[in-house]
Amino acid sequence: MTIRSYFSLAVTNFRRNALRTMLTGLGIVISIASVIIVISAAQGVRGYIIGQFDAYGNNILNIETKLPAAGKNSTDNAQAQAFGNVITTLKLDDMKAVLRLPNIKNAYAGQLGQAVVAAWGQKKTVNIFGVSASYLDIDTATIGQGRFFTKNDDDSLARVVVLGSTVAQDIFGDTNPIGQNLKIKNRNFEVIGVFKTRGASLFMDYDGFVFMPVQTLQKQVLGIDYVSFILTQYQDASRLPATIASVEDLLRQRHKIDLGNPDKDDFSVQSMADVTNILDTVIGGFTILLIILAGISLLVGGVGIMNIMYVSVLERTFEIGLRKAVGATRQQILRQFLMEAVLITTWGGISGIILGVIVSYGISALARQLGFSWTFSVPVYSIVLSTSFSVICGLVFGLYPARQAATLDPIEALRNE
Repeated sequence: MTIRSYFSLAVTNFRRNALRTMLTGLGIVISIASVIIVISAAQGVRGYIIGQFDAYGNNILNIETKLPAAGKNSTDNAQAQAFGNVITTLKLDDMKAVLRLPNIKNAYAGQLGQAVVAAWGQKKTVNIFGVSASYLDIDTATIGQGRFFTKNDDDSLARVVVLGSTVAQDIFGDTNPIGQNLKIKNRNFEVIGVFKTRGASLFMDYDGFVFMPVQTLQKQVLGIDYVSFILTQYQDASRLPATIASVEDLLRQRHKIDLGNPDKDDFSVQSMADVTNILDTVIGGFTILLIILAGISLLVGGVGIMNIMYVSVLERTFEIGLRKAVGATRQQILRQFLMEAVLITTWGGISGIILGVIVSYGISALARQLGFSWTFSVPVYSIVLSTSFSVICGLVFGLYPARQAATLDPIEALRNE
């Protein structure tokens, strides 16, 4: 018998039991679709986050606070982080010192806070973002009305704020907010600018933020003298490793940390390449985990196929006996039932790929509607992986029922008429 003959016999049997065949392959459809959706979503998330970082440029070094390791026992450090300990050693003077290093061309310091703002009889709890005046030289935000604050505003602790577009609309509606006052901590702050709408960025809605000079936030609102991060720009990418080492050595000296004991660092210095590597590791781990879960679903679907194929063997015992009586060999019977199992899983695999692509496209379209820069992507390897899974599943779970059919005694089989 030729492969075409095996295929024809399998199709004939499927038509005879069309509903059962479709229900049998449903588990494979869902499993394969899950693999496609997971991989596509992971690519979309990665592309979105990398795109947000790229908006700042590739020449970025981020300095942020971190809890130093507690000796060789990292459990102590993890417990300290769990209890919300705050590192207060990163200061504005650190930013000024970093700016004097070769290959560093610009920087701004940042600190987040939260407060209730009041205006025109309304009160609203908002996130307040204190930044240096150089913020707009690095960030992609654009002023829509008014102006941004200056270095003089920052140094003089001026009570001025720039509003995100959502905050401006929520509080002042269609009224021009420039020159209006916001009351924060019982102090009046003048609105000097409003940002253009920028949408969600790195899963943060900056349109809902109130921006003010970082020193004003420190002294007038939070009562602190530290910052949580410093974002810097470097000039020459070929000197990046040396630049990172220079920044680390400088901060260790300023924070009185032993240069030979980096475990005691209360800061971290990361480039965009470091962030990308961490992101790939995290997304890769989640993707593998979700694919394993989808694989378990595929296993369940395979067991269902084995069960149905075994039932099919029992139902067609007389047919098998008749075919063997007229000369069919064990190998021919085995191939016939294996072909049926493989065709079920192949149908499920193809249907799953189509469903996965459609759902993945729907997710990307919804993300774009919500303002995320989400790229639709279905890697070729995900389709190859899914197809391979489905074929292997058919071979593995169809083998036992096929062998049961091939080893039937023709005389005993014919007695089942």
